[in-house]
Amino acid sequence: MGDHIAMLSNPSAGKGRAGREAAAALAHLRARGADVHVFTGDSAASSEVLAAQALGEEPRVLVVVGGDGTLSGILDLLCESAVPVALVPAGTGNDLARALGLPRHDPVAAAELALSGVARAIDIGEIRTGGRVAPFLTIAALGFDAKVSDRTNRLRWPHGALRYYLALVIELLRLRPMEFTVSVDGSAPVAAPGTLVAVGNTESYGGGMPVCIGAAADDGLLDLVQVAPLSRLRLLRLFPLLLRGTHLSRPEVTHGRARSVTVSAPGLVVYADGERIGEDECTVGVRPAALTVLVPAAKETGRG
Repeated sequence: MGDHIAMLSNPSAGKGRAGREAAAALAHLRARGADVHVFTGDSAASSEVLAAQALGEEPRVLVVVGGDGTLSGILDLLCESAVPVALVPAGTGNDLARALGLPRHDPVAAAELALSGVARAIDIGEIRTGGRVAPFLTIAALGFDAKVSDRTNRLRWPHGALRYYLALVIELLRLRPMEFTVSVDGSAPVAAPGTLVAVGNTESYGGGMPVCIGAAADDGLLDLVQVAPLSRLRLLRLFPLLLRGTHLSRPEVTHGRARSVTVSAPGLVVYADGERIGEDECTVGVRPAALTVLVPAAKETGRG
């Protein structure tokens, strides 16, 4: 493995934030005397091609400037290589960085981990659906929350947080219980009507909503959270608890851990790391210790 550092960025990620963060990170690393090879893409497809080129040069570290979506788009390549990753968070949610205790608002401190960080092996989730296998970092969302994300992505107006809230209102008006069928670790499928199912490798999605509170990125397990059928009013009352991570004690919420979860339902939409992965049916599994990330020394151990 070479002595240089590779840096991959997509300047458009995080609504342009990644370009600014990449410039600050690059300046810091070069000021510290690092030999940095820069790879700048303009789309998910180009980032995947550039990541393959960067890893082919066998760098000592790959610095990825972007959000959870940027990193998850090259996960297969990263898991096949022995190159550790230093993440400079520059997305809209940055839930993996939150889970691992990475600096989320300081690109210089995040980039410094490429030089002084501690290697930590973390698990990767994978979703099998529609003949494809998609790796993910944080949480697979199935049900109401996935439909809100889907609606948000399809709306062209308004912009920013207002678009999410409009999508939330639309999906609340359309709220119906979903006829989930769930199988855990190969058990017989069970009918489990509900509002949502979340399968988490880490605790939070959507920029800090801890739906899978207590999930660890390095325990070789997935956290399964199921919410029973709810009226619109009861769902609205549950949301503040979700935001505070105090929802698991509610009788309409069940929580468990598994290595594999298969879920199907009419109208099912599957989202992970902010991207639509599939529909109708999926199996969510885990790849233990599949990715090495450089983290602050104080965060070397503990829950994710």
